[in-house]
Order: sequence, then C-alpha cells, then structure tokens
Amino acid sequence: MSQPAKTRVLTGITTTGTPHLGNYIGAIKPAIEASQDPNVQSFYFLADYHALIKCPDPKRVQESRLEIAATWLALGLDTDNAIFYRQSDIHEIPELMWMLSCVCAKGLMNRAHAYKAAVAENEEAENQDADKGITMGLFGYPVLMAADILMFNANKVPVGRDQIQHIEMARDIAGRFNHLYKGQHFALPDAVVDDKMPLLNGLDGRKMSKSYDNTIPLFVAEKKLQKLVRKIKTNSLEPGEPKDPDSCTLFQIYSAFATSEETASLRDQYAAGIGWGDAKNQLFDYLNAQLSAPRERYNELMADPAHIEAVLQKGAERAREEATQTMDRLRAAVGLGRFV
Repeated sequence: MSQPAKTRVLTGITTTGTPHLGNYIGAIKPAIEASQDPNVQSFYFLADYHALIKCPDPKRVQESRLEIAATWLALGLDTDNAIFYRQSDIHEIPELMWMLSCVCAKGLMNRAHAYKAAVAENEEAENQDADKGITMGLFGYPVLMAADILMFNANKVPVGRDQIQHIEMARDIAGRFNHLYKGQHFALPDAVVDDKMPLLNGLDGRKMSKSYDNTIPLFVAEKKLQKLVRKIKTNSLEPGEPKDPDSCTLFQIYSAFATSEETASLRDQYAAGIGWGDAKNQLFDYLNAQLSAPRERYNELMADPAHIEAVLQKGAERAREEATQTMDRLRAAVGLGRFV
C-alpha cells in the first residue's frame, strides 16, 4: 500500500534585515515546529532575489543572508526533514518566472497592492509620471513569488494577511498556465493565515518593524538586550497603582514567550500595581534565559560561515534535484524541449 503524499508547505524569508522578536514569534517559531513534522515536506528559503527589489546595498543583503540562516539553524530548524536553501542557488526559478510572466496578464500586476501603493504615493506627490521610481522588480515580484511557490508545487503557503493577494495571483497564473498548455502542470496553492498569531509591539508601542526602527533583535548581546527592554514605552502610572496588562507592550512580549501559568502570575502582579522598573527587569530576565542557549549557538554559527554554506549547498542540491526535473517537463510543455 503506497504512502499518502506529504503536504508541501513553503516559506520564504526576505534577506534585508536582522531577525527580531516579532519575526520569531510570528513566523520563525511556528515554521521550525512544522519542520519537525514527518508528515509535512517543508521548503524554507532565503528570498535573496526578492531582497534586491528594495535593498540596493550588497553588504546589507550579504549580512542579512548570513544572519537569517544562522538564526534558523540556531533555533533548531530540522534540515534533514525540511529543505533549506537560498533562492539564488536555484537557477531554475528565474527561468520559471519568465515562463509565468509570458502567461501573466499585465492587468493582474496592475492590481498588486505594493505597485498600487507606489503609484498612489507618486500621485499624492503630484509627480507627472505615476510610475516614477518604480522598477520592474517591484512591478513583477508577484510573478517571482509565484515561481517560488509553483516550482515545488507547494500546497500551503503560510503568510500574513497582506500577502494573501500574492497567493491568489499565484493560483491565477498557475491556472492560466495549466489551461494554455493543457495539463495539470501546477497544483493550486492555498494561503494559510493564523489569525491567532500575535503581532508583537516594538519599543514605541507600534507594531515591531524594521521600517519603524523599533525592533529588539533576537540575538542581540545581553547588555544591549537589557538596554532595549528598558527603552520600551510605558505610561506614567506609579508603583502600587493597578495597571492594564492588555494594553502594555512589556506584558504582550512576556506572554508571547511565557507559559500560561507564568503569564497569569504576571497578570496578578499588574493588578497589584507592579512598578514599571520591576516589570522591565522581569521581562529582560525571562527573555535572556530563553534566548541565551540559542544566542550562543547563533554566535558560533556566525563565526563559522563555512558550516552555514555547506548546509545551504546541501539544501540547494535537494531543491535543484526536483527543480531540474520540473523544468524539463515544463520546457517540453511550452515547446522548448530537446529535439532528441
């Protein structure tokens, strides 16, 4: 009796920044847990082609690729089960992007949120050219994302709500290709959105984001971590005055890492009027204890880029083994196959 096919789950990580606490809670932690599920075939990749769209700084892209790879490995990504690779190592992906571009309607790309937002900015600035400063990379990156997904016939793609449109576009493009070339060449992927996944606030109370410069890097040194926790914005309530945990960034970050019992205990302390200094010390102590072992592993990995390179090359070999076979089939389907 044949084994049922594993569900295929694909996640890309854009290599333009340093991973922070919000990235860990929102994306990295659940993905690493999924990588250990033997019933799932996971694909995790460093989206470094995507990084070029918004980061023309080669040093930053290179540093970010190393930092992100080291982060995932330090936190326990199962690279025996999951396939972990750099997008730029899979040369078949840009080739597939071109094939998909040739069946993708320009009107579909006109409706992409990022493109429309860039046009709206130009119109608000009263620029004569509505496309001023907009590259073909920005305009066409939903097609690159479709190529990432369709290359490995991913069934499920975990995304935030702002990315659902791109999965719908990938489905549209896949359906169009299947129709034009008369075959089920691609599976139609589904977006997976976890509405229960918390969006952590940053130092200023807004969503933790590189664009707001309010992040707490995941593996920052202990003294720097303590300094950043102390900078988290709080209100002016004095020690002894009851405080609302549900509107407090300190409590939100603590509860994202802590057990339900630990969270309940801190909630009681808020009701009893915990001082902000004490609350910040508790958060720092808890985070530092949770992150100290993976931080040590992360630092070891950052000092040994050859090991990271070897892991990524192994992942690329596994990914390309499938990608080369897929592209052979697709070239034949579109009329670009070998003559003999």
